[in-house]
Amino acid sequence: MSEISNYTYDEITIGQTATYSKLIEERDVQLFAAVSGDVNPVHLDAAFAATTQFKSCIAHGMLSGAIISAAIAMELPGPGTIYLGQSLRFRLPVKLGDTITVNLEVIEKTDKRGFVTLDCNVFNQNEQLVVTGTAEVMAPKEKLLLEKPTLPPVRIGD
Repeated sequence: MSEISNYTYDEITIGQTATYSKLIEERDVQLFAAVSGDVNPVHLDAAFAATTQFKSCIAHGMLSGAIISAAIAMELPGPGTIYLGQSLRFRLPVKLGDTITVNLEVIEKTDKRGFVTLDCNVFNQNEQLVVTGTAEVMAPKEKLLLEKPTLPPVRIGD
């Protein structure tokens, strides 16, 4: 089993960076639709999506937001982080089959509250900027080294 660890507030420095990547598959979009209830046909119906400006299905914008959340939870600051807020701007659509990479950079620390502000930029495999934003988190106070949990099995359909 692999392990995951975090950075405590005291270990984090301004300018510190981390990255996290994920291939966006049709299954991801279907699962996100099922969990969120957002069944907009631009995400799920290829025939409908072909008639739009995108010409094919696109991932939900907030799926990219969820991948930013994963980057924060798994990389910087890592396990034990409390998410406080997120701003997002969707610049380009994320399509099925895209690999998106979240780049995080620490831009501010607030010692009094233990808050960290992260610049969040998401790029596709063609190095096109698809999402920008900032996140505010409460960094962990205690160092953690944990066994990485496995993803739960999920089945789509009957």
